[in-house]
Amino acid sequence: MAEPSASPSASTLTLADETLVEGLVTLRDCLRWTASEFQLAGLHYGHGTASAWDEAVALTLGALHLPWDVDPGVLDARLLPMERARIVGLVRERITSRRPLPYLLGEAFFAGVPFDVDERVLIPRSPIAELIEHGFGAWFPQEPPARVLDLCTGSGCIGIATALHLPTCEVDLADISPEALSVARQNITRHDVGERVRAVESDVFDGLVGHRYDLIVANPPYVDARDLATMPAEFRHEPGLALGAGADGLDIVRRILREARHHLTDHGVLIVEVGNSDRHLEAAFPEVPFLWLEFERGGQGVFALTAAELDAHAASFS
Repeated sequence: MAEPSASPSASTLTLADETLVEGLVTLRDCLRWTASEFQLAGLHYGHGTASAWDEAVALTLGALHLPWDVDPGVLDARLLPMERARIVGLVRERITSRRPLPYLLGEAFFAGVPFDVDERVLIPRSPIAELIEHGFGAWFPQEPPARVLDLCTGSGCIGIATALHLPTCEVDLADISPEALSVARQNITRHDVGERVRAVESDVFDGLVGHRYDLIVANPPYVDARDLATMPAEFRHEPGLALGAGADGLDIVRRILREARHHLTDHGVLIVEVGNSDRHLEAAFPEVPFLWLEFERGGQGVFALTAAELDAHAASFS
């Protein structure tokens, strides 16, 4: 008996995997089908892609271990049945579980660098990547920072990418989560930066007593209670410890502002991402001259303060 055909307006995932695998022959077939299914499913995109098409490209190329800049001629290459089956399985899981694609692939790119990721860490997506790619040149135009702290490091992406772009700096990766630090250590090994990068378990600065840095970069938990309660299903696969930070999202940020100066050199700089909790921060500290950074590729809620500015406003943070 023949398999039932699917309505053009209905998902073909009602069909058996074997039927789908038989019908999808080329990479172009798989790419078009994946984009159509994602569009129908109404997925949320916020972990490295912005549309059903971008997510389809990321899934199909990732499943086949092909780079983003692959020769377009490969689109009409015939895929092996096992390759088509992997794509079908990933598409089905992405839609039914709402797990973010980088978790399904086990990898995410940040500042042009691949990192191991899983549910123990946030998926890298910070606009701070642009600052890394420019070597933090706005604050260090002559010489790069000698010592850098990646605070609330998660996968280690910010600190490791910094070490790769600035090959003379030493970097500490700090996080309160032993599970996250295990992933960060995987990435230290993956990128062979163990001579200059170390992972440290630390509740904000508590495990870093006596250490000073030219640059502290932090992407701490900053989601306020309202946003946390209404986040799309995809974000609920990420560790809650790395997302929520109290009613206004500033529980950890307040600690960073209060304690950072003790860990900065006199000419050091603090850079912190607070996302859309930026409005809460300005309301809490209206007298502080936060420098809000702009990014060519989009993104908001990243500020910079110098050591001198932290000194001048220490009373506000105490």
